Amino acid sequence: MISDHQNLRFAREAASTRSNLIEFESSKFDTPAVDLRLQIGPNAFACIIYTSGSTGQPKGVAQNHRNLLHTIMLRARDSQICQYDKVSDLTSGTANSIFDALSAFLNGAVLLPFDVRKEGVNALVGWLVEERISLCWMSSRLFRTLCQTLTGAERFPDLRFIRLRSEPAYKSDVDLYRKYFSSDCTFGNGLSSTETGYLRLYSIDHNLPLTGDELPVGYAVEGKEIFLLDDGGKEIGFNEIGEIVVRSRYLSPGYWRRPDLTQAKFKPDPKGSDKRLYFTGDLGLMLPDGCLIHKGRKDFRVKIRGYGVEIAEIEKALFGHTAIKEAVVVAQQNNSGEDRLVAYITCSSQRNANINELRNFLKVKLPDYMIPSVFIKLEALPLMPNGKVDRRALPYPGTSRPKLDTPYVSARTSVEEQLAQIWARVLSLDEVGIHDNFFDLGGHSLAATRVVSQVMKQFQLEIPLQSLFQAPTIAEMANVITEHQGKKLGERELDHILAELETLSEEEAQRLLDDQTRTEHGKPK
Repeated sequence: MISDHQNLRFAREAASTRSNLIEFESSKFDTPAVDLRLQIGPNAFACIIYTSGSTGQPKGVAQNHRNLLHTIMLRARDSQICQYDKVSDLTSGTANSIFDALSAFLNGAVLLPFDVRKEGVNALVGWLVEERISLCWMSSRLFRTLCQTLTGAERFPDLRFIRLRSEPAYKSDVDLYRKYFSSDCTFGNGLSSTETGYLRLYSIDHNLPLTGDELPVGYAVEGKEIFLLDDGGKEIGFNEIGEIVVRSRYLSPGYWRRPDLTQAKFKPDPKGSDKRLYFTGDLGLMLPDGCLIHKGRKDFRVKIRGYGVEIAEIEKALFGHTAIKEAVVVAQQNNSGEDRLVAYITCSSQRNANINELRNFLKVKLPDYMIPSVFIKLEALPLMPNGKVDRRALPYPGTSRPKLDTPYVSARTSVEEQLAQIWARVLSLDEVGIHDNFFDLGGHSLAATRVVSQVMKQFQLEIPLQSLFQAPTIAEMANVITEHQGKKLGERELDHILAELETLSEEEAQRLLDDQTRTEHGKPK
């Protein structure tokens, strides 16, 4: 709470036990009013807001009065904010805090700050009730953490609007909202950025049916036109994925002291209007009814074993598992210089998930090349001050054997020892147990061809490619080698087979495996 000296006594009486009271000097009536008569144009700079830096170095984004007030207007319409509302400020000191404050002050509402980092999420529950908060903007991550503390017996009689922001929201978040919050409370999702303000809004209640597996970011808002471009810069139609480009009068003037970046991201409207274009770097898919699906960051699109992969799709699939509390997926290079997917997860306090379970869960939802090679469980994900995940602070997985449910057992024979060395080399691991499953260690179709190739070279034997899929442990593969001891290969024949195996792509390896498997079952290729 803020008060001048003259009203300090009344402020102390009105302040709750949780409020911080700040006194500032009383205004003097003889102060010249010349500044109050200044007329500020809509293009005048209002402030500079620094981005989170989640995709690189933080950037200063200039805000003029036009685009700042337009964003506040859209917020007011979205939440129907009025003078009777009490608005939470859970992001003190960040860019979102500025918008929360202006949304409250310019509409006559009360702004109440709460330091979640200092007070804790458990205290937030009581604070929402005690302060009779009616409007609450919070990060998707904080919302999930808040729901983890709820039992279902809590009531929030004054809370009528929850709006998620900062990071993607999922259908599971809607389930949490409907489980713990009353039908009098509306749940909001959307799309916005510091450079553009509000872009899309999507309001949800207890009765709105949700079709498909994704939670939309919603429909168009006044003054913001969105279209999608493919990699060649051509506009695409419905149900196709492309970069989200915004056409509007209400965009940031540009980046503070970064003319190069401003020129790269902001473009004049080719139609010659007073509007400009902003290239968001986000991917989206437009449904025929005009509803937008957010598909993640363009710079989070990676190539794994020759396939294009959307990181957001994997994270969304992981969030569908009941044990997963938080999930982040990144592409990293292993010791061999190959890109691989690494999933960092935290589990809920109610249950845990092992690697086998997660892999089997993802196999139903994703193709093989989109399943992470490595899963790392953390107590908590590293966060930036605004609550977003600090991807650059995620620990490197290294070359240690992953934590499996299978106990580590070292090689017992010379054959197992040689196999363990081959597996460890192909999978970029320090050691491999003889009962470890090849795929739980991060193996895949292409890696399987490399293992089989090196085994054939080491033992001068012809063994079928699918043998590793049918016998996915070192102990079992050692038995396969023993069974094929009589199939020694000549040098020329071995070189021919190895040359074919070592040049296979992921797709060719999988197709060859499928062909061999069908032949095994007596079906034509």
